[in-house]
Parts: sequence; C-alpha cells; structure tokens
Amino acid sequence: MATDLPMSPELEQIDGEIHDIFRALQNGFQKMDKIKDSNRQAKQLEDLTGKMKECKRLIKEFDRILKDEESNNPPEINKQLNDRKQFMIKELNSYVTLRKTYQSSLGNNNKRVELFDMGAGSSEPAAEDNIQMASAMTNQQLIDAGRNQMDQTDQAIERSKMVVAQTVETGAQTAATLTQQTEQMKRIGNELDSVHFSLKKASQLVKEIGRQVATDKCIMAFLFLIVLGVIAIIVVKIVHPNNKNIRDIPGLAPPAQNYQINNRRLLWTEAFIGV
Repeated sequence: MATDLPMSPELEQIDGEIHDIFRALQNGFQKMDKIKDSNRQAKQLEDLTGKMKECKRLIKEFDRILKDEESNNPPEINKQLNDRKQFMIKELNSYVTLRKTYQSSLGNNNKRVELFDMGAGSSEPAAEDNIQMASAMTNQQLIDAGRNQMDQTDQAIERSKMVVAQTVETGAQTAATLTQQTEQMKRIGNELDSVHFSLKKASQLVKEIGRQVATDKCIMAFLFLIVLGVIAIIVVKIVHPNNKNIRDIPGLAPPAQNYQINNRRLLWTEAFIGV
C-alpha cells in the first residue's frame, strides 16, 4: 500500500520495509496453496513466521519514532500516521490468522504455535509474544491449562498482597520510629533549655559571690586600717605619755595618772573641810 503521508526519513524507510514484508507475505501464502509436500509447507510457514516477527518489530519501531515526533507534527498529521499504524497492525493480524489456518491444516499436533496478541483495536503491538500449545490441546486440556493459569494468577495476587502488607507494616514501624525520635528530640531540646537556664543562674550566682567577696575584702581592709591606727596611737602614748597633742583613747588612759588625780581631788576635799 503506497502512501502520500508526510513522514520523516526514518518513518518513510520503516514504512517501505513493512510494505515490502506485506508483499512478501502475500506472495508466500499464495505459494502455500501450490506446495503439496507437508514438510515444505511447514518450512514455508516457518519462513513466513520469521517475516511476521520482523514486521512486528518494525511496527514497534514505527510507533516509537511516531511518539518521539508527535510533538513536532500537526494534530492532523499525527492522526493520519496513527491510522497508518493501525492499518499495518490489522494487516499483520490478518496474516497471523491466515498462518494459524495453515498451521491447523498441516495437522502438526506437536508444533508450538506462536500467538501474536496485538488486537485490531490496540494502539500499539503487544510487548511480548505469548506461546501456547494451542493445536495440540483438547478442550479439557485447554480448560485445565486455563485453571492452572488462574491458580498461578491467584498465587501472584496473594504474594502481591503479602508484599503490600509488609510494606504497610514497614511504613507503620517507620512512622512510629519517627514519632519516637521526634519526641526524643523535643525532650533533648527541653533539657538543653534547662541546662542553659541553670548555667545562666550559676553565672549570676558566681557574680553575686564575687561581689560579696570583694565587699568582705574591703571591710577587712578597713578594719585592718582601724586596728593599725589604734595600735599606732597606743604605741605613741606609751612612748610619749606626756604628749598633749595626742588625745587619750577612751578606756586606755594610764592607771598611774588617774590615781594621782584622785589623790589630788581627795586632798583638796580634806583641806576644804578643815577650813
């Protein structure tokens, strides 16, 4: 199928290769009717299967490049290119169906049939090929295989549930650990505030004690000066007892002098009474 769509060189090259493969597939299936030997038919069918695999790979590459260039193309061009891709998928699916028909007619019950699960309504080819023993199975075997597949799916779901439960449990443990660490950090912060307050109070107390010690030292120095003054006066009075410039310290007058004064007062009193 020739196309006049505007394409990049890469897309145009891939489109041409896919077109050549479709033409080769058409000619190959036409030759299948002319081949009478079953072995040659099987060989021809195997060659056609290889071409279909290559065609599928090219369609995937076409889709990848189309997505990369989608932002650079107008919406109408993107729609036409997507339609072109869908046409190639439908064309390939038709050849896949034709291949299955020939495969069944060959009667190779031991032949593994490869199923291309791309779907006519799919936006892109399937990521992987699914291989099943289709033609070699009876209906009961197919049912058993389906049940086995369902059991495997259920087991996978149960494993997924276990993983989810473990993840939730781990998340809960992590949250609890974070909560404990947060509370611990708060307690540490409170303890640091208490230590800071205690240090501040201790600093103030040290300053007050320092001031008291300084005051006590001043008082001691003042008392020491007083004591020195008193001692100096006493020494001077002892050395110069008749020095009138030095006043007597109360309670420290010489005893002898006081006795003489008392005797003088007594004599004066007696003389006055005799007169």
